[in-house]
Amino acid sequence: MLALRGINLEVGRGEFLAIIGENGSGKSTLAKHFNALLVPTEGEVRVDGMDTRDPRFLWEIRRRVGMVFQNPDNQLVATTVEEDVAFGPENLGLPPDEIRARVDEALALVGMSSFARHAPHLLSGGQKQRVAIAGVLAMRPECLVLDEPTAMLDPAGRRDVLATVVRLNREEKITVVYVTHFMEEAARADRVAVLFRGELVALEEPASLFSRVPDLRRWGLDIPPVAELAWRLRRRGWNLGGPVLTPQDLVAALGEARG
Repeated sequence: MLALRGINLEVGRGEFLAIIGENGSGKSTLAKHFNALLVPTEGEVRVDGMDTRDPRFLWEIRRRVGMVFQNPDNQLVATTVEEDVAFGPENLGLPPDEIRARVDEALALVGMSSFARHAPHLLSGGQKQRVAIAGVLAMRPECLVLDEPTAMLDPAGRRDVLATVVRLNREEKITVVYVTHFMEEAARADRVAVLFRGELVALEEPASLFSRVPDLRRWGLDIPPVAELAWRLRRRGWNLGGPVLTPQDLVAALGEARG
C-alpha cells in the first residue's frame, strides 16, 4: 500500500506552507521527502533542481533543507545549549570563529542567547524546541521543515515556538514547511496543504480553506472555532466580509456587518 499517491506540490522560496491532515494521512512521510530522509518510489522530488534520489546531491540538499522533529529531546546531544547548537557547524569542519558566530546568531534568532550556558535537559519543552531550531539554523539552511514541532508542548510553549517560526519566515525570509494538527497554527501560513489518505486534496490560502467547513469535517479535521462560528453566522444570513480566522477578524467583521 502506498503512503502517498499522486502528490503534485511546489513550495516557493520564502513561503510559509502548512501541511495538515488526520493521523495516518501521510504528513510526516511527505515532510521527510523534502530533505531526502525518504525518496519516492515513483515520480521525483527536486530541491532547487536537485533530484533527491541522486546521492551526489544528498549533502547539499540536507544543507539547504533543515529538519526539526516533534520531540526536541531527540535532537539535543550536548551538555550545554551553546555546545548543542555548535554540533552541526563543527561537523561541517568550520573554523572556530565561524562556529562561534553561527552559534551566537542562531541563539539570537530564536531568543535563547541568555540560555547559552544552560543545560538543555533543564529547559522547558518550548525552550528545548527553540534550541533544536537554533541547531538547525546554525547550519544556515534556506528551508526549515518542522514536523509537528509543538505536539508535545503546553499552550505557552506552542505559542513561543510558533512565534519564533513565523518571525524567521517573515523577517529572515526562511522558507518554512510546517506540519501540524493544530488548525490555529496552520492559519498563520501563506498556504495550507491538506492530505487525506495519502492524497493532496486541497492547497489554498487559510481564509479560503477554513471556510470549507463540510469538506474539513469530511477529511477528519477540526475547524478553528472562530472560522466555524463565522461559517455558522454566514449560513444564518450574516454578511461577514473578508477572511475570518482570528477573534480580532470576527470582531471587525461583526462591527462592519452591524454598521
